[in-house]
Amino acid sequence: MGSVPAMSAQLQLFESREISPSWNVRVSRRARRLSVRVYPGGRVEVVVPQGASPATVQRFVGIHREWIQQRVSDLSTVTGLTAEIRPEHVELAALGHKYMVEYRYAESRVTTARMRSDGVLEVSGAIGDDKQVSTALQNWLFDLAEHELLRELERMAQMGGFEFSRLQVRRQRTRWGSCSASGTISLNVCVLFQPADVMRYLLIHELSHTRHMNHSRRFWALVESLEPDYQRLDRELLKGWQRVPGWMFTS
Repeated sequence: MGSVPAMSAQLQLFESREISPSWNVRVSRRARRLSVRVYPGGRVEVVVPQGASPATVQRFVGIHREWIQQRVSDLSTVTGLTAEIRPEHVELAALGHKYMVEYRYAESRVTTARMRSDGVLEVSGAIGDDKQVSTALQNWLFDLAEHELLRELERMAQMGGFEFSRLQVRRQRTRWGSCSASGTISLNVCVLFQPADVMRYLLIHELSHTRHMNHSRRFWALVESLEPDYQRLDRELLKGWQRVPGWMFTS
């Protein structure tokens, strides 16, 4: 299924008076089922597996319409779309840090984000361009994540007696992490927006795959031995997309 059928389905989701630019239908090769996410600011994304028909998408949204509208109402009051794309602060719950953000216009082709000595995150450049602002914030976050996540992963590996070959930090829309047969662990940069205990569970989950490359009983027994509350944390992780700000998906 290509992008054209998905976009045509998007136009059928609601009556014309209900259609909003904050709605998006996205076809995913990795998706195995239809899902919907509502982000802070009221942005809605319907994830569609390849091969799903517009009628199937429309029926799915119809079934979940009441829940979606309630979530949009709740999250739209938290922050507006503009604030979501050009935030006044960036809160990384996993690290227990909250950074104030300041914007400074500069005549430059490249917009950058850097941490000043006073602890303020400064975005400098073409700050009127949403895409450039988002890209600058994402680049800053990736640099931070590569350092912080590696440190936490190494600490957890040492505590549990695990070994892994290397870490990859990615920005993915459907997966929080993975572990290859060669011992490469991939983590979604967006995990930094999750509570610290949820991030810890994700690290345990992926490290456990270095011993069991499956989700067998032995795998879950190992996870439980390291994190007895793993079932609750796994549910929290599934809802974690709602904690990710819009600027992570603008560019």
